[in-house]
Amino acid sequence: MSLHSVFDDHVLRQYRELLDAEDAAFDELEHAYEDGDRNHFEKDLAAWYMALSRKLAYLDRIGMETPQVFTA
Repeated sequence: MSLHSVFDDHVLRQYRELLDAEDAAFDELEHAYEDGDRNHFEKDLAAWYMALSRKLAYLDRIGMETPQVFTA
């Protein structure tokens, strides 16, 4: 499947939702870090990682290759 056939309004809307979820999770992570709240930081780090993983999995499902620059 070519990338041109993949990118339609539905795909972009879904990707935007995943980006927004990742951004919100990172904001929470940042606040916990700034507050020095270790318990919330660890929980928020896991939530951010899950949001990032969902975004990368979605890109993989639509045929978009992403570089493997980190490991779990």
